[in-house]
Amino acid sequence: MRKNWLITGASSGLGCGMTERLLARGDGVVATLRKPGALDSLCAQYGDRLHVVECDVTRVDTIRAAVAQAFTVMPRIDVVVSNAGYGLFGAAEELADEQIERQIATNLIGSMQLIRAVVPRLRDQGGGRIVQVSSEGGRISYPAFSAYHATKWGIEGFVEAVANEVAPFGIDFVIVEPGATRTNFGTGLDLAEPMEVYDATPVGDIRRALDAGYFEFADAAKTVDAMIATIDSESPPLRLALGKSAYESIRASLMKQIESLEAQKEIALSVMEDA
Repeated sequence: MRKNWLITGASSGLGCGMTERLLARGDGVVATLRKPGALDSLCAQYGDRLHVVECDVTRVDTIRAAVAQAFTVMPRIDVVVSNAGYGLFGAAEELADEQIERQIATNLIGSMQLIRAVVPRLRDQGGGRIVQVSSEGGRISYPAFSAYHATKWGIEGFVEAVANEVAPFGIDFVIVEPGATRTNFGTGLDLAEPMEVYDATPVGDIRRALDAGYFEFADAAKTVDAMIATIDSESPPLRLALGKSAYESIRASLMKQIESLEAQKEIALSVMEDA
């Protein structure tokens, strides 16, 4: 059965890969881009099964306009994929105010506003699925990605709360948490002006690792296939980790958190009011 999708940030990376794969199998897609033209070849190939809408997720007026247009050109939107975002790299002290503001406006507030805009429309049509593309960085953290982690941890908390709010309306969520994946994420990083004082710190280590390309990458096409297969399933998990680094890093973090929490049990319970 054909599905209709709304995908933000569809000009490159996983968003573009999903758009291509979904169109190839016969689905319909409304793809949002900041700058038109990136999907012209797909428009020519697939005609009215692909609708391209200009949208800047840092502007709530364009988000609402894009959502309104998507639900006008398609009789029903089955899946909304909140994918627009990018990375900001630098020690917290190195980051410029404008860089932090843009990161939060794009990755966190933009995603929140997209979800807020689509929920009433999905509710009115009797349900739907919202996919939030996050990152392994939504549950673990690395030096020099503090602002990026703030947005990913933030949107995951937002989604988990909203998922409980809208479940009675037949709306559910999938949070996708890829690890290092062979996309244009690295080349699209917004880089802070480096300070020499951080050269011999973990920030410097990460900076050198990025420059040297010292990472194990997941395959982007396989990642897209796994995302689509999970989204298509009847009862997908709330969170989907993809890639070796995501699985191993998240698992290690959770195990460490449980161990630390158990060690605090006595003091945690000691503050309760007497019965």
